[in-house]
Amino acid sequence: MVARHAHSGPPSTLFSAMEVRALGEAALLPWALPMLMSAPRGDGHPVLLLPGFMGDEKSLIGLEVFLKSRGYQVESWGFGRNVGFQRKHAEALEQKLRYVHHRSGRKVSLVGWSLGGVFGLYAAHRAPECVRTLITLGSPVSVDPTGSASPALVKALYRLVAHPMGPSAHAAQPRAKQLRERPPVPTSCLYSLSDGVVPPQEATLDGDPAMHENIRVPGSHMGLGFNAMVLRIVADRLAQPEGEWRPYVPEGFAGMLHRALTHQVLPI
Repeated sequence: MVARHAHSGPPSTLFSAMEVRALGEAALLPWALPMLMSAPRGDGHPVLLLPGFMGDEKSLIGLEVFLKSRGYQVESWGFGRNVGFQRKHAEALEQKLRYVHHRSGRKVSLVGWSLGGVFGLYAAHRAPECVRTLITLGSPVSVDPTGSASPALVKALYRLVAHPMGPSAHAAQPRAKQLRERPPVPTSCLYSLSDGVVPPQEATLDGDPAMHENIRVPGSHMGLGFNAMVLRIVADRLAQPEGEWRPYVPEGFAGMLHRALTHQVLPI
């Protein structure tokens, strides 16, 4: 049984204040090129990238360039800035997913950063026959009935931009009910214990180990799309042959580094 992280409450105030470290994570990318270029190449299937709250296509440039270099047919959602879990964007994403699937004749992998992962989860529920795998990066995929435990500043921004009642207003709408169910497709939830925006219990899920997994990574929330370790793991997950999904096992130098940075025990 895959279980959510046992953390409770909002992220540490210290971690929230340290989100500026995302700039350092992006600056380290050139030094990580040898590790990134050793990542497995893909089979050219389509990958749809979904930005986080207040992010747009430009925020996904790190993921886009890297995944294209690994041989994937990469696209962004194409709807401009993500201004909340709006119906028009949710429905448009489902239609785009179906279109890409029809055009390519292949199942599509979804990679969503933060709120983008929630959109990806929605699309996977609506059109599972079109989805090969879902990968979320610090996404609030398991918000409790009591509401989001994100910092007050994040909730205030959501109320200002997306809805005056905050995230709970969109979470309570009928189209969001499916999000409380287990994803019907192979799903990898990447999360960080030092995430200053989405706490680990919300960025992880309870699920079936034959289809779902939670993968701890080091780093900030704002830097997930430029985090070399995250990019390396995303490439590993996408490179699996269709229909042969297996849980992530850190291997090689990148795996050793991942275990060291997350203090994870070596597999038996």
